[in-house]
Amino acid sequence: MAKSPGENGPRSPATGGSLSGTRESLAPGPDTAATDELSSLGSDSEANGFAERRIDKFGFIVGSQGAECALEEVPLEVLRQRESKWLDMLNNWDKWMAKKHKKIRLRCQKGIPPSLRGRAWQYLSGGKVKLQQNPGKFDELDMSPGDSKWLDVIERDLHRQFPFHEMFVSRGGHGQQDLFRVLKAYTVYRPEEGYCQAQAPIAAVLLMHMPAEQAFWCLVQICEKYLPGYYSEKLEAIQLDGEILFSLLQKVSPMAHKHLSQQKIDPLLYMTEWFMCAFSRTLPWSSVLRVWDMFFCEGVKIIFRVGLVLLKHALGSPEKLKACQGQYETIEQLRSLSPKIMQEAFLVQEVVELPVTERQIEREHLIQLRRWQETRGELQCRSSPRLHGAKAILEAEPGPRPTLQPSPSIRLPPDALLPGSKGKPKPPKQTQKEQQKQGKASGQLDKTPTPSQATVVAAAGDACSPHDVPPQDPVHQDPAPQNSAPQDSAHHRSQESLTSQESEDTYL
Repeated sequence: MAKSPGENGPRSPATGGSLSGTRESLAPGPDTAATDELSSLGSDSEANGFAERRIDKFGFIVGSQGAECALEEVPLEVLRQRESKWLDMLNNWDKWMAKKHKKIRLRCQKGIPPSLRGRAWQYLSGGKVKLQQNPGKFDELDMSPGDSKWLDVIERDLHRQFPFHEMFVSRGGHGQQDLFRVLKAYTVYRPEEGYCQAQAPIAAVLLMHMPAEQAFWCLVQICEKYLPGYYSEKLEAIQLDGEILFSLLQKVSPMAHKHLSQQKIDPLLYMTEWFMCAFSRTLPWSSVLRVWDMFFCEGVKIIFRVGLVLLKHALGSPEKLKACQGQYETIEQLRSLSPKIMQEAFLVQEVVELPVTERQIEREHLIQLRRWQETRGELQCRSSPRLHGAKAILEAEPGPRPTLQPSPSIRLPPDALLPGSKGKPKPPKQTQKEQQKQGKASGQLDKTPTPSQATVVAAAGDACSPHDVPPQDPVHQDPAPQNSAPQDSAHHRSQESLTSQESEDTYL
């Protein structure tokens, strides 16, 4: 964790017991436990004396989630097979995205393995590319003092984000500090937008799966590519999507649409938190993760589908509507959804099968935009066009794009021995015979590599970029081609050894 630069200067504490000023002030004070019950539950549980508190597999304190739905347990053997498939995809991501995007989508619908979820989200969202294109940018933003008006609001919101998760339960813990860093960095990165409260739970979910720098770039992609305009000051984009959702509901569930129309319930009353927080504060956690897996792959279409499924099953039958005679009862029905319709397997299946496409959403978007302009004038927020999922983001990435391939962490010199080998390595027998024949025929060795050598070179080229291959020393290069065969053989063995080093993308 980066240390605080301490550049914000002293400021008086904000009201309501919120934390003030710099990241140093996030450290728990001596009277914190007396003023805030949650502060003693800590992400650093042992330090706070709560080592006996049980944590579930998602990091939440057992019993704090309320009526948690039954989890869909994946057999260990199936999980290992999925991990192996995802590792193969991550190691060859650009090829998979170019030729087998449908396969990626199907695997996202099945659920990304927990051990690889954070890295998969980075690849799907394009956050990995943004990080590679902007080295050191996050550190620069992190060191910036930021605008005090945003810092005060962010600090007041820190303790509200998943207060019963082990990362964020401790006031001043590492989770809250990283959350502060990410949100403050975004206000410096996009000062014209600043900070919106709905960004905090989004950033918190990302931090549960990746370090602060990666979480920041994924947050940037969500705000600029997946949900552009959602967090602007006037919230015009979310209002527009509310009208789109309501119009699509008429086709998905006419009964629910008719009831909401009769009760004159504006979509903003029930869908704002759903969409702006990507259901992270609405659904059981296992369902949240499955929805986010599909959301990063397919885009905002998934958010619309989830909203339509919830409305359809909450208000789409006469039995459901008997308990919703008025506006208040209807809103309460949508705020306390039945655990059955939010259950992971049921919800994901309904979302996958719901026939709502990107084309329908964009067609309805144009209709609602025209109505908006006729009744309210032009939109004040000029956000970039929305991109529907990972493939659209990949194709729209401007400028030269670095290939997403793992960089080997161990690099061997050309003359190094492979593990398990004895003595000085010798070239293959078949290669020697061919070289001898060619030498007798032409009087010199041919520079063209043999088929076996070409195979090794091709394999090495798929595993690392050209700059990862150790360069030859120009001082020791022999201008005569006759002596190049042993050096080429050792160089090929070096490249073959590089392919066996799975540095970043084989880490579980």
